[in-house]
Amino acid sequence: MGAPPGPPLGSGQSGQEPRGQEPQDRQPYGQQPPAQQPYGPPPYGPPLAAPPAKVRPGRIWYLVPLLVFLGGMAWLVIGLLSIGSQIDSFQRVPLPAGGQISLDHPGGYVIYYEGPGAHSGNIPSFRIRVVPVAAPAAVQSLSPYNASVTYEYGSHQGRAVLNMQISHGGRFAIVIPGSPALPAGSQLAFGSGVVGGIIGVALPSALLIILGLAGLAVLLIIRVVQTSRARTAVRAASQPGGPPIPPST
Repeated sequence: MGAPPGPPLGSGQSGQEPRGQEPQDRQPYGQQPPAQQPYGPPPYGPPLAAPPAKVRPGRIWYLVPLLVFLGGMAWLVIGLLSIGSQIDSFQRVPLPAGGQISLDHPGGYVIYYEGPGAHSGNIPSFRIRVVPVAAPAAVQSLSPYNASVTYEYGSHQGRAVLNMQISHGGRFAIVIPGSPALPAGSQLAFGSGVVGGIIGVALPSALLIILGLAGLAVLLIIRVVQTSRARTAVRAASQPGGPPIPPST
């Protein structure tokens, strides 16, 4: 007896494949399966640059030298107004008529000539006598003023001409002997010295103004340098093929 006949060719039994056809789940020889795309959205454009570093010093630091500068200017203005008020408060007598003044405190006073020639020093020659009107007023000495001190404030233009020391305050008569010919409108002013006030205004205000300007200049230079360095770093980082960024630890 012979073996039973096998199934006819071309019948689709499991485990058998038709001849002349490649299985559907096999790749042709010599070909690799396509690479799978990584998960997540694909990148778009170059990576974002890091935010620019904050430039130091900040703008708030400019307030410090600015306040110093403004303090010097305020000191100068207030001081000049104070000196002007001092000059306005001088007691004055016309020349050559003379007159009376009242000096309440003993000590040193300065006599100023006000009139034509005061600023240039071209002062006409004349004599002055200071006579106490009543006791206990007393004059101790009169001496030439050896320094060149002038002022010009408002309508007053004067030059220091004499130092006067009085031992007791009171009323004093100012007498111009001989009635010399003096320019119209000239007069004598009696008061304290203005040199101390000028120095007390000029030195502190000049120091504060210079310090304020120097501080502003230093801060401006530092900020310009820091800004230039920051811009250079940003341009270098934005260029392709730049140095790699080290990993953060």
